[in-house]
Amino acid sequence: MNVLIACEESQRVCTAFRERGHNAFSCDIIDPSGGHPEWHIKGDVLPLLNPNPTIHFKTMDGTEHEVSRWDLIIAHPPCTYLTVTGNRWFNVEKYGDKARERIKLREEAFEFFMQFVNADCDKIAIENPVGYVNSHYRKPDQIIQPYQFGDPYEKKTCFWLKGLQPLEPTNIVEPPPRQQIKGGKSMPEWYSNAPKKDRARIRSQTFPGIANAMAKQWG
Repeated sequence: MNVLIACEESQRVCTAFRERGHNAFSCDIIDPSGGHPEWHIKGDVLPLLNPNPTIHFKTMDGTEHEVSRWDLIIAHPPCTYLTVTGNRWFNVEKYGDKARERIKLREEAFEFFMQFVNADCDKIAIENPVGYVNSHYRKPDQIIQPYQFGDPYEKKTCFWLKGLQPLEPTNIVEPPPRQQIKGGKSMPEWYSNAPKKDRARIRSQTFPGIANAMAKQWG
């Protein structure tokens, strides 16, 4: 299968598909941390979505590639402006121009998300947290947790699917207790203990158990 993993710098999903013999590529605007530049397309993913009539691209090692079309697209579009956790920052009465700018960025993020929905591919999976997409597009086809796939962590993840069956849990384990924070709220310990500057990058990475389930069940 020709597989495109969009907005993935960790290469965890790409590697899982490669290990099963698929012609998989990751794509992001930054260098990959997964250690395989020969599988990574650095740049804008949108020109890669629709064949015209074929798709040409170059990986970071300088190799040129051509695919007639993608058999599967898995996308992880940025969720900074789409997640429900940031809703309070869109209050124009309270935050004025900063809120207006954030609303503009949310609209752009949603438009980017919809580019994957409308991509010319028979099998598509788009990942995002609970948030703006649920109410302005449609509810997700499934919501999963890493602890359903052997990783003892908590991170609610939504999938919008086309031509794919929902992932089936592979190994349900117990996540550790949540850590209490200010205001009586709580958050997963693995995430709360990470340095603030690294949280967005760490949280965006797919857990190994989910990546392997994707490759096995969707590949």
